[in-house]
Amino acid sequence: MPDEKKLSLQDLSEKKISEVLSGYPSFRAKQVYLASMQYKEYEQMSNLPKDIIAFLSERYDDTAVRIQKVFEGKDGTEKYLFLLRDGNMIEGVFMPHGYGNTICISTQVGCRMGCAFCASTLNGLVRNLTAGEMLGQVLAVNVRHGGTLKKRAITNIVLMGSGEPLDNYDETTEFLRLVSAENGINISLRNISLSTCGLADKIKLLADSGLSVTLTISLHAPTDEIREKIMPVERKYKIAEVLDAARYYFAKTGRRVIIEYSLIKGVNSRVAEAKKLARLLRGFSCHVNLINLNEVKERDLSGVDKATADAFMTALTESGISNTMRRSMGNDIGGACGQLRRKFVGEEGTY
Repeated sequence: MPDEKKLSLQDLSEKKISEVLSGYPSFRAKQVYLASMQYKEYEQMSNLPKDIIAFLSERYDDTAVRIQKVFEGKDGTEKYLFLLRDGNMIEGVFMPHGYGNTICISTQVGCRMGCAFCASTLNGLVRNLTAGEMLGQVLAVNVRHGGTLKKRAITNIVLMGSGEPLDNYDETTEFLRLVSAENGINISLRNISLSTCGLADKIKLLADSGLSVTLTISLHAPTDEIREKIMPVERKYKIAEVLDAARYYFAKTGRRVIIEYSLIKGVNSRVAEAKKLARLLRGFSCHVNLINLNEVKERDLSGVDKATADAFMTALTESGISNTMRRSMGNDIGGACGQLRRKFVGEEGTY
């Protein structure tokens, strides 16, 4: 994580800004906070006196991330390269839907989970993102699409970009507090999904935190033997322990848990595996979100044909398990599930 001089205004709650500006009239903190939530740079904060701008700029960056490049997909999806202050790049995706607009954000630069089907983990973990760097992704895209604090262009957030959110637990939970703050962008926790590969102890911590987001668990296998081949995290957290934590989360929050399951040819996609998955989940208030594996060029894994996917879905449905096949968005720009990765500055420029 960057040291405090690398933190931005987006890392600060309204209360923290008031503490930082305790020597100034109280209304100035409100002005700074609102400017921060509108993702303004210091030179755009024309209602603030120069001494406050000078005071803040010595201590905090005005913006946490910058949109360096945009890739536009055929379906209206946009993939962003976000440039960080230390020169690293992360990716995020904007997905328009009939019910609103969703942004998929990253929580780490890279990832150390090592899942065999995911691009995010190819170069390992570089560092955690700060809460402000997560929030900055949301605010930057909200502004890009003409959103304000009163009329947001972003209505939903998924923490499914690069990184394992619960491996960066403290910053991720602080982000959830910041992004749902009443006087800020105020996105409801009910409109936020957090995807984890199953850090069972952290799932229980999240359940006890009062931050009742939609919990999405990347299971991707019905047995420990299959899961260990594609997800190294299985060596520490067995399926039974992960599902026990998921049940605890439901009991504490009342929020139905989403089980993510990527269909991988020759690995986990037979009807027999569907029936095993159904037995695991029977009696649990959950929904299975099936994903036909998206291509990652460095990985020797592929998705399944329609007949195989349909047979898997039918087996789940006949076993009484709620399920749907996720619509793939952004595949043509490398912005689909499992395709986001760390980028490098190179010729793209610097912050």
